[in-house]
Amino acid sequence: MGTASFTPQVHGIFDAATWTVTYVVFEKPGSSCAIIDSVLDYDPKSGRTKHVSADKVIEFVKANDLKVEWILETHAHADHLTAAPYLKQHLGGKTAIGEHIGGVQKVFKAIFNMEAGFKHDGSQFDHLFADGEAIEVGSISGHSMFVPGHTPACVAYQFGDAVFVGDTMFMPDVGTARCDFPGGDAKTLFASTRKILDMPPETRLFMCHDYPPNGRPVNFQTTVAEQRAKNIHVHDGISEAQFVEMRTKRDATLDMPVLILPAVQINIRAGELPPAEANGVSYVKIPLNAL
Repeated sequence: MGTASFTPQVHGIFDAATWTVTYVVFEKPGSSCAIIDSVLDYDPKSGRTKHVSADKVIEFVKANDLKVEWILETHAHADHLTAAPYLKQHLGGKTAIGEHIGGVQKVFKAIFNMEAGFKHDGSQFDHLFADGEAIEVGSISGHSMFVPGHTPACVAYQFGDAVFVGDTMFMPDVGTARCDFPGGDAKTLFASTRKILDMPPETRLFMCHDYPPNGRPVNFQTTVAEQRAKNIHVHDGISEAQFVEMRTKRDATLDMPVLILPAVQINIRAGELPPAEANGVSYVKIPLNAL
């Protein structure tokens, strides 16, 4: 069932606190599934974590008698913490991300001055996907697709007619992701968006986030055709030069995400907390004047 004509079932769970969508992809109740871009609830004021969002995923998986094969990340998120270890503990499955995560880990290991024993080779994950590598989810065959630009390690995942684009782009009235994080590049992102937009027009695209403007209801599913016609940043007719100029100017006006400092430290560890210190407590670092 690896052909684009196959239509898998996709269940999206929206986390209002981080504007993030976690997806469960499966053939039918009782089948295997993959979970994409989970969320660990984190209160930046208290430093406390909870599992409200992840428990909704667990509830759906169990209610539909699904077997988790994969817990996938599109990239090391800067706007939310992943709940991958918690989901793996309760549901099984293998954690995975794109194989260029090591480069991101190396950069942020230096920024956060992480412990010497932290490896920047992606070994914290169960599997690292190469570009175009096949992904088996029971009877469903999918594949990874490198889409760098927002970060150098971003990947999308395709299962049948459904593509999970991560932060490469958003709904048409929101546009595209920022490119000013370490390793980001607007020219590279433009090429990645065209890679997606060159797919068949009926291809379903699922966003990692939605930030609804003008009070519209939350929506995180669109199509290649709709994006090519209406995306405010990359609709047909926008040149690479126009996009790079827009993206560069816009990124210069944006604040850092609220959770970037705790999120990146946790997410490059595949969701595991930093090693506990002598008092049994884990800590995240706040580097001053570094970002």
